[in-house]
Amino acid sequence: MPLTETEIAGLKEKAWAIRRKTIQTIVWAGGGHAGGALSQTDILVVLYYHYLNVDPQRPDWEERDRVILSKGHGGVGYAPLLADKGYFSEELLKKFNHTGSPFGMHLDRLKVPGVDASTGSLGHGLSLAAGLALGAKLKQQSWRTYCIVGDGECHEGSIWEAAMFAHHYKLDNLTCFVDRNRLCIDGVVEEIMALEPLKDKWISFGWHTLEVDGHDFKQLGDAIEEAQATKGKPTVIIAHTVKGKGVDFMENDPAWHYGGLDSEKEKNALLSIDRYYGKA
Repeated sequence: MPLTETEIAGLKEKAWAIRRKTIQTIVWAGGGHAGGALSQTDILVVLYYHYLNVDPQRPDWEERDRVILSKGHGGVGYAPLLADKGYFSEELLKKFNHTGSPFGMHLDRLKVPGVDASTGSLGHGLSLAAGLALGAKLKQQSWRTYCIVGDGECHEGSIWEAAMFAHHYKLDNLTCFVDRNRLCIDGVVEEIMALEPLKDKWISFGWHTLEVDGHDFKQLGDAIEEAQATKGKPTVIIAHTVKGKGVDFMENDPAWHYGGLDSEKEKNALLSIDRYYGKA
């Protein structure tokens, strides 16, 4: 069923809270991949607070849906969401990336409950996701696998090998999101290695291909439901996003791929997020 206005309002409240907690976690960590953590927020929020079949009290539950954050540098924005869902105490975030903390800058599935794969070496997550989806098929299990890749990550040849694999095995239980924020650590994605026509590329690899505004919960929800209803092929959702979304001085600035926040920048970032959601 399409998301209702009430459900969308609730998702916006969650996204506001997660973006604020992401900024605070970056401050506690002494730095973090702010831009990509903020561009992915709405994708993760709509999945975890509406569509995923998961149980935070049983993070290893065999029948759970799987999520692979292939762009593992987004962990500083993923961990606050997992904490909010109840996988672990939010207090642990205050030691994010400190010595002895379970959280490195890229999350380790053996240390962080709720994380289905250790990622960060870009280009590997979709292969892992395809393997999980094939495993579910072979076991005749109904759980689904979702993978979030960066658009800069799509420069990696392993992404396209995984795309061929997923089409060949008709993995209709696999959905991939491309966080299409158009920026990566080296600058503008299209200037470094052009991806366009990106939609046509995915279509040519045999995927059911959708394009949405990655910050619009209705569009994201409709696309996820279409992916769930698609049979015989995997689905990719190209989510057009803004790097640093919600923080005005970070938006569309490649310098904020990674950065730190002093007290003044933290204050301004939180205020910007509040303004974005009409709370200031």
